[in-house]
Amino acid sequence: MKKALVACALALLLSGCDKPTVDASTDESMKASLQKIKESLPESQRQEFAEATSTIMMSNIDIKTVMAGAFAGNADAVAAQQADKAKAALNGKTGEEIINEANAINAERAKREQQQALQEIAELQKKKSQSQDAKESLRNFIVNKSRFYFQKQEFGGPRPVIELSVENKTNTPISRAYFKGTIASPNRSIPWLVDTFNYSIPGGLEPGEKADWPLLPNMFSDWGKVEAPDDAVFTVEVVKLDGPDGNALYDSEGFTEDDQNRLDKLISKYSAK
Repeated sequence: MKKALVACALALLLSGCDKPTVDASTDESMKASLQKIKESLPESQRQEFAEATSTIMMSNIDIKTVMAGAFAGNADAVAAQQADKAKAALNGKTGEEIINEANAINAERAKREQQQALQEIAELQKKKSQSQDAKESLRNFIVNKSRFYFQKQEFGGPRPVIELSVENKTNTPISRAYFKGTIASPNRSIPWLVDTFNYSIPGGLEPGEKADWPLLPNMFSDWGKVEAPDDAVFTVEVVKLDGPDGNALYDSEGFTEDDQNRLDKLISKYSAK
């Protein structure tokens, strides 16, 4: 019985030794040995082997080092060094070993990608929550009246004017207010103009204070070019407020449509894993 087991083990060892391996001593021997390994594999594994070979080689090439060599003027030497490193990673390996190593590399890469994705999901969800909280807080900075019109001038064309009546019901002084203005007609789905504008408040606006502001947008901007009918209505939304230190106090636009699309994509791909 013992002899039979030894014979089986020897047979397995010899069969393993018969498997072709990569010879990376020269470019020609490497090419020939890779072809020999490919031909020794079942047809169903040949494409997997080719992809595995590429995976191992690419994982052993440092792109940053190659780029640094190019900038330093020794691109050929660095590229050759990196190529030798990639070849060494394949040297002496059988087709099965190459496929298994590539699978391990891909599994580790997928694990890192998932960890990074989950971290990004958490960051985007936090950003979204902060944006929603900001929208609620911005409701306390009230636009009581908004009006847009063109004012005739003695010289030159008419200039655009935005008139606002606002009230600060937040508990913080506001140094600058940011708005999104929309000019639209009833029963029309597409506005004539949607654009942003902001106003640096001289002396700020303290809690409980009201103010009337006549603002003069650049007449060469979209505000000066809009052509809206008489039935158009001008509405204004507060999108951001700066506190007394000049830093953003509330910002509802911190979470964008692109952020939402990115969040949806990441959740769809990774949250169920």
